[in-house]
Amino acid sequence: MVIKITTEEFKKLRELIYDRFGINLSDSKKNLVNGRLQKVLHSRGFKNFKEYLQCLQDDKTSQSISELINKISTNHTYFFREEKHFDYLTQSVMPGIAQALENNNSRDIRVWCAGCATGEEAYSLVICMLEFFGKEYKSWSGGVLATDISERALNFAQQGVYTDEKLKKMPLALRNKYFIRHTAGTWKVSDELRKEVTFRRFNLMNPQFPFKKPFQAVFCRNVMIYFDNNVRKKLVSRFYHATEADGYLFIGHSETLGRNDCLYEYIMPAVYKKTR
Repeated sequence: MVIKITTEEFKKLRELIYDRFGINLSDSKKNLVNGRLQKVLHSRGFKNFKEYLQCLQDDKTSQSISELINKISTNHTYFFREEKHFDYLTQSVMPGIAQALENNNSRDIRVWCAGCATGEEAYSLVICMLEFFGKEYKSWSGGVLATDISERALNFAQQGVYTDEKLKKMPLALRNKYFIRHTAGTWKVSDELRKEVTFRRFNLMNPQFPFKKPFQAVFCRNVMIYFDNNVRKKLVSRFYHATEADGYLFIGHSETLGRNDCLYEYIMPAVYKKTR
């Protein structure tokens, strides 16, 4: 039996999701949310959404809240999505980072994949770094920090098993170099690739980011489409303070920061630089 969510119940659920995660659900998402939460309500014995909402409000362990975000978040991505970003990273960003670090007698490369979903983007970033530095990569302190709010997505990413469809944009030479055939139709990331990504659960709505050092490059692509202007502006400000001078912010091509009041300098579509 389908448990229907009322307009008032959806409003309360939407407010809770916005307050905790910054995600702005429109009225058009009511049926989608209703459908995705049916298994949760039935498996936990809730008779209606009122009982479920009370459970979320009383949740001291955050397990119910985590389950909620796992159900409503969407993780559509694939390797080397929006490939021009990766070309720019390899051809322009990485050479600049390497030169600046050498000038400062440092080997510490810091790249953050914020909203990493199921890991395709994070692994793609590491592949770019490995290809750029080649045998010299081992002499650098590299790797990628990959964070997401969804435990389900992070668990999938750590498993590192992907379908042929997810890898179709990747050159065959790179696929064969960094992946191992797992089963018919799936590939598994190599140990060399896996060890270079650190996956962590992190909520971008945290008012302060806990990082000790700023990043030379931050990738937060196709995440801010779920936020309203107010949340987006505050998040970009936090990204700005977490970006090193002359560092970069990459966002999705369907997203924009606005030219007039943007802290970053516009470089190319969906790429910004901290220049002041």
